[in-house]
Amino acid sequence: MKKISLLLALLLMSLTEYAQDSIFLYKTVPNAKASSIREKQETDAKGLTRVSDVTNPCVFVFRPTKEMNTGTAVIICPGGGYARLAITHEGYDVAKKLASWGITAFVLKYRLPSDSIMLDKTISPLQDAQRAIQLVREHAAEWGIDMNKVGIMGFSAGGHLASTAGTHFTKAVIDNPANISLRPDFMILGYPVISFNDSIGHTGSKNNLVGKHAANDLVAYYSNELQVTPQTPPAFLVHAGDDKTVHVANSLNFYAALAKHHVLAEMHVYPQGGHGFGMNNTTTKDQWIDRLKVWMQGNGWIK
Repeated sequence: MKKISLLLALLLMSLTEYAQDSIFLYKTVPNAKASSIREKQETDAKGLTRVSDVTNPCVFVFRPTKEMNTGTAVIICPGGGYARLAITHEGYDVAKKLASWGITAFVLKYRLPSDSIMLDKTISPLQDAQRAIQLVREHAAEWGIDMNKVGIMGFSAGGHLASTAGTHFTKAVIDNPANISLRPDFMILGYPVISFNDSIGHTGSKNNLVGKHAANDLVAYYSNELQVTPQTPPAFLVHAGDDKTVHVANSLNFYAALAKHHVLAEMHVYPQGGHGFGMNNTTTKDQWIDRLKVWMQGNGWIK
């Protein structure tokens, strides 16, 4: 009986260790068309959930304990080629890790570009990322967050969205009457899609966001290595050299652009690991997530 009680207690502790709730981004979703499309969720044999056809975007909030809270917030954008969201290993799992460091983590369930449900599919993901940053800063005092310690994180196509938020913040694609800063204070990019250049870009992400026959200026606009300025926030990048889905040149070129503009950045490129490894690159004993923690400590975002 005592063993059963202990197991039950441990289970309850694991469920409540980091308080979680969900918050819709909008009262009325902007840039939306009326549609019969409904959100889908599929979970595979490994327990990994993928979400598609998002029509009402939200954030899932993972909060640290009050004693551990560092005042830092990170908005996490899961990947999936702008076709779906790998919301478990590139979302919830990462959020739990960050919360254990004293970070309030927000997993962003953002809209995936679709002409069927959007007036302009090219801006909808960025609208949701900007709104998430705006929402966090609006409620910073209430949620125990420092308005100057709000970062964004993304994997694969979610890395494209995160880097877009970090390079396109001067142009608001949402209503922002209070003129709240939409600039993330830092970026964390895991094997990110950065460029829409045909030689290194991820064709699926590009086609889904801007279309197969997008104008050259639109392709350049969303090739984020071309959009870096001295005001671009500092960045941490991780990639695998043998990534056959998103070429490592995406990270290399973005790092080079950051360096050119004297933006502080750190990059870790592993020889192997492929694509989509989340926090755990099984080809090496070196854990990049531990390197991230050191980087964040060195910049004063966590203790």
